Amino acid sequence: MDFPTSSKIKKVIICGAGEAGEMIAREINKHPRLGLEVVAFLDDDRGKTGREVAGIPVVGVTDEVTTAAERLGADEVLIAMPSAGGAVVRRIAERCIAAAVTYRILPGIFEIIHGDARLSQLREVEVEDLLKRDPIDLDLESIRESVTGKSILVTGAGGSIGSELCRQLTSFDPALLVLLGHGENSIFNVALELEQKFAAAKAVPVVGDIRDRAHMRAIFERYRPDIIYHAAAHKHITLMERNIEEAVKNNVTGTHVVAQEALRAGAGRFVLISTDKAVNPVSAMGAAKMVAELVVQCIRDRGPTEFVTVRFGNVLGSRGSVITLFKKQIAQGGPVTITHRDMTRYFMTVYEAVQLLIQAAAIGRNGEIMILDMGKPVRIVDLAYDLIRLSGYVPEKDISLEFIGIKPGERLSEDLFASYEDLKETPIDEIMMAIPPPIKAKADAVTPKIRQLEEAAAAMDRDLTAKLLGELVPSYNPEAAPTTELG
Repeated sequence: MDFPTSSKIKKVIICGAGEAGEMIAREINKHPRLGLEVVAFLDDDRGKTGREVAGIPVVGVTDEVTTAAERLGADEVLIAMPSAGGAVVRRIAERCIAAAVTYRILPGIFEIIHGDARLSQLREVEVEDLLKRDPIDLDLESIRESVTGKSILVTGAGGSIGSELCRQLTSFDPALLVLLGHGENSIFNVALELEQKFAAAKAVPVVGDIRDRAHMRAIFERYRPDIIYHAAAHKHITLMERNIEEAVKNNVTGTHVVAQEALRAGAGRFVLISTDKAVNPVSAMGAAKMVAELVVQCIRDRGPTEFVTVRFGNVLGSRGSVITLFKKQIAQGGPVTITHRDMTRYFMTVYEAVQLLIQAAAIGRNGEIMILDMGKPVRIVDLAYDLIRLSGYVPEKDISLEFIGIKPGERLSEDLFASYEDLKETPIDEIMMAIPPPIKAKADAVTPKIRQLEEAAAAMDRDLTAKLLGELVPSYNPEAAPTTELG
């Protein structure tokens, strides 16, 4: 971020008198042309009150930011607490609003790990910061054992989850990272970013379609991946309701092809990235993801490859996220459109989700479904209120809300596991394990049905595709699916 030279000195309070806050203060002190003066620190450790950090006094705790800002005539508050959870950030932001001072944040602790905290890293507070949880205590040894020195294939590498997977996997020093995606621009951008930020990473960009068996076979034969993270999927619920065949072709057939080729090549582990929409699904997208889970359950015992499913809810900031839509609507002056006042969803930041995904993939065993603890469900209307306030407006006064009703394929709330799944704890508090019912006895009956479904979708037979999807997934009602006709 660029701080222009100013003739007026802007008084700054830094929340966080730790290493990150001290780095920011020293940088400000070294560059008077920035027009900034740090007048005080606030820190939640009361033992620091009365001390000095970088020659600047610690005058209290962060809860006192409103009174401190008013007493010291502060113009801006810098939140330099990379490990703080969302509740802490929310509390500070609300007090800054009350004091009518601007505020910025230094994001995630990983930026301190990979280098010094810098003024250039400061940015506006985002809704992701408000929902961020406390740092996760990972079993790094199990992750290193599963990733370091391995050849890894990430499908959907250009997407939100896939690209973040690639970023985080590089820190565990894989021997090779194959970035597979259908969109050339997104794959190019991720490959370029990895080349610039992780020069030592051996990343190979590959443009291809997961449904293309010949190409997938060639990829497996050439790169011999030990681990496959299968992130490629169609995820947009209402769009897939009108494109059921494509939901099946990508989410079911694509998964089937990649899983079979992993098995054929003798890969060590196949990780299916699933969703809470696959639990008792009512949408075509969710039903297709449930069938994808069935696919890996049906073939899990046919060779040396271990098949692990990792299931979680919505990721903040992902493509097609409601956050993106809300921001656009706020920028246009509203209204912000919400389906229902009581609608809730599980949310997690993409960084947190991928952290736990890599951990779950490392500790999961063949046939297990690992479920990420998504915290408490969030009301969509509360999310909208947060975004409106962060944009400097008052909800229902400056920006109105409009409730438009539930769309096809949507429901008021989501579940992370089904009633028929046996839930167990794992060594990681934030990860649970669901044991699905034994499928061996019915795999012979399910597999031909899946094949028929894939053939119907390939033939673009919408009615038959919907009918077969409903037969495989009892909670899905094909009669409720909208037609693709115009008008």
